[in-house]
Amino acid sequence: MTMRHGFPNRRHVLASMAAAGAFAAIGARAEDSRWPDHPVRIIVPYPAGGSTDVLCRILADRMKEMFGQPFVIENRPGAGGNIGIAAVTGSPPDGYTIGAATIGHFAINQYLYSKMPYDAERDIVPASLTWELPNVFVVASEHCPAKSVSEFIAWAKQKGRVSYGSPGVGTSPHLSGVMFVKQAGLDAVHVPFRGAAQTIPAMLAGDVNFAIDNLASYVPAISSGQMRALAVTSAQRWPTMSDVPTMGEAGIKDFVVTSWAALVVPTGTPRPIIDKIAGAMKQIAAEEEVQKRFLVGGARILSSTPEGALAYAAKERALWKDVVAASGARID
Repeated sequence: MTMRHGFPNRRHVLASMAAAGAFAAIGARAEDSRWPDHPVRIIVPYPAGGSTDVLCRILADRMKEMFGQPFVIENRPGAGGNIGIAAVTGSPPDGYTIGAATIGHFAINQYLYSKMPYDAERDIVPASLTWELPNVFVVASEHCPAKSVSEFIAWAKQKGRVSYGSPGVGTSPHLSGVMFVKQAGLDAVHVPFRGAAQTIPAMLAGDVNFAIDNLASYVPAISSGQMRALAVTSAQRWPTMSDVPTMGEAGIKDFVVTSWAALVVPTGTPRPIIDKIAGAMKQIAAEEEVQKRFLVGGARILSSTPEGALAYAAKERALWKDVVAASGARID
């Protein structure tokens, strides 16, 4: 199933327009022009060491240099990232609490969880998109002999049953695994972890057979030779791993999945502050050195206007609703 194409339905368009109007109507205040005049916290709703954490720390360092105030990373993992984003929406809308929201918070979790601690269309406002990254199909070099996706399928079928890890039920790596298993006709068990920092040791120990997880989290293990990359889920080959085929080239058709993220603030945050965050992202995303660091880390840095991020989220939401339904995943 292709994940990157589609158009928002009327309800999503109207919701995006309403949200855009809400933050655009907030006037400037004297304190807004002084923002930030004390430390800002960026809540990362995943464990330390994962792709979101690693990339956010690069952004936090640059924002500290730009604004002259500390941008402190606070890891608040749990419940598919809902705990961390709920902490953002429950904070004062003053610009001093920013969230690193990902595709799951915008477009997946509301279809996965029976109860949500926030409303993705009402309670958070994206200041700017920040990055996108593909997933990578990886196996542990010591425990799996396959050097291609087709070899892996043959090996898995001979083995009888295999297992795959992910950062949790309903994440794009989990849904990618579901899609692959169904297309390949494999007997496979999903093993959810709290993040790549737990998945990787389990794979290296031979307890989990494969993962289709965020590339940024696996670059060090791939570079060291501990992991073998069989394919990437981007539409084209990834610039820093040009020898690794796409899933389409590996024989798995209509399998383009990229994860993306945005910096978000609670609804009600003054528009001048939102614009400062968006402006900082625009400047950072244009810096060649940062672009290189993101690519090496497995991601492509992005920037956008708040309205552009809202429209993007609406489009993705319409697509992932169907994917979650097809997976049968549900968390009560």
